[in-house]
Amino acid sequence: MASRPGPKDFLPCSPNVSTNLGFPRSGGSLSCNVPSGPAVAFPFPLLLCAALGPVAAMETFTPGTLEALNGTDVRLKCTFRSPVPAGPKLTVSWSFQSDGWGGSSVLYYNHWAYPSKSGRFLDRITWDGNVHKNDASVMLHNVSPKDNGTFQCHVKNPPDVDGIIGEIRLSVVLKRSFSEVHILVLTVGISCAAMVLLVVIVVIWRHWWRMPQDKIREVGR
Repeated sequence: MASRPGPKDFLPCSPNVSTNLGFPRSGGSLSCNVPSGPAVAFPFPLLLCAALGPVAAMETFTPGTLEALNGTDVRLKCTFRSPVPAGPKLTVSWSFQSDGWGGSSVLYYNHWAYPSKSGRFLDRITWDGNVHKNDASVMLHNVSPKDNGTFQCHVKNPPDVDGIIGEIRLSVVLKRSFSEVHILVLTVGISCAAMVLLVVIVVIWRHWWRMPQDKIREVGR
């Protein structure tokens, strides 16, 4: 019958010695005597899995591409999902990468919004999000073709600071082009109008077709 392990069975733990457990440590590795008795055979793997289990990273969601009409205001939508609640250290960084030019800062948020005080976005960018609702969106006012490029939304919520940065490819057009949605709406509208017109024609035709028959019946009486 195996004896219950005591405190001495877990010692010693000495640094800078190789071990098959493979725990990394600054300057070397950690070596510990681990008992193999029935008292710890079951709980130890569970504790090990709990300590080394995967941690979810920050997830950011953006529309990817966006088309805006010259001179209008456009909302750059950015939402996020974090495994931890929004804390006081949460930050949002918006940046811009133009076509053929270097990047520039657009807006920084931490409790308060701090728009860029210089450059092309001066007085044209405002905060339009709510971090407690996982929304980090901004509004860009009076867009022009000079704003064509990629906007990046980077959300950090320590200790959750890793994750994919959201991107929006903005395309400013001088004249609104028909999208697939517009074509679909137009098609449905024309179809409904054609059906209504057909029903009206059928009703009128039946009305005129019955009028001579009604006169014949009146004469016959």
